Amino acid sequence: MQVIKTAIPDVLILEPQVYGDERGFFFESFNQQKFEQLTGVKTQFVQDNHSKSAANVLRGLHYQIAQPQGKLVRVVAGEVFDVAVDLRKQSKTFGQWVGAILSSDNKRQMWVPEGFAHGFLVLKDNTEFLYKTTDYYAPQHERCIRWDDADIGIEWPTASLPGHAAPVLSAKDQLGASLADADVFE
Repeated sequence: MQVIKTAIPDVLILEPQVYGDERGFFFESFNQQKFEQLTGVKTQFVQDNHSKSAANVLRGLHYQIAQPQGKLVRVVAGEVFDVAVDLRKQSKTFGQWVGAILSSDNKRQMWVPEGFAHGFLVLKDNTEFLYKTTDYYAPQHERCIRWDDADIGIEWPTASLPGHAAPVLSAKDQLGASLADADVFE
């Protein structure tokens, strides 16, 4: 596995070594020991989640203000533009974002630590997204920041959406707060 640094040092891209031939492929999608050795992150994952989405769906930007979740995310079918936003008020990168294409073709994963909002834009129909979390889902602590908040300025690849359509949001995501009004981590 190769670890790729991003513009925000705590957010990492993990690229597995894939063994393939005419029969298909094999790769180790997670190994706790290697994850800790290569990333320096000592954590325990307690929950796995799996979602399936149509193209143009945008999920996020989600986080839990209490019981914050670190997330190790990947795509097993299709493609997304995956984003992490630093919500740690004391961080040098507070309010900044990083994004990467995760797909079933590149098999990359993104490590999104606690203290970050997370979201993704689905670029291909029938995309399946998996993520491991470091704490349990706690709806009473869930928060959402607007995907298009100008203070964050995420450059979503909406021009690549079929028909250049606007992203499809859940009712909850349509009500996301601005960064200026959001609960953040001290």
